[in-house]
Amino acid sequence: MAGKFDTFGDLLKGALGPTLGPADEILDLFAEDVIFEFPYAPEGLPKRLDGRDRLAAHFARLGPLIAFDRFDLEAAHVCGDTVVIEFTCEGRGVETGVAYDQTYVSVVTLRDGRIARYKDYWNPLVALAALGGSEAAGISFDEEAPRV
Repeated sequence: MAGKFDTFGDLLKGALGPTLGPADEILDLFAEDVIFEFPYAPEGLPKRLDGRDRLAAHFARLGPLIAFDRFDLEAAHVCGDTVVIEFTCEGRGVETGVAYDQTYVSVVTLRDGRIARYKDYWNPLVALAALGGSEAAGISFDEEAPRV
């Protein structure tokens, strides 16, 4: 199941395969009431996003901050409606030029062919370095971070 992907959406489609319903855009992969969690998010970054609209705003905010170059799927472990995905990505902070080479373990729960819950585990130190430190990260995500 390992593979290389250019986008996060393609990685999700590769990892989750036929359990996902058809989707033209990445946001179409997620249920309207999706819960997207970042348990290891440092101070200043959001720890939880409720709903597809909040997730869309987060993706829009993240896009200009980190340039993602490649995603490598290491493994996907299926257990009923839940899939644990192990993957890495390579990229860089747009403002800093600092590498964003991240390792992820994500726990994804599906409902009716859509992602209903996504719990994303990653190294916050890699994110902070690429964003230019905790103060810069806090400014970038100012509107999102206080909401839990």
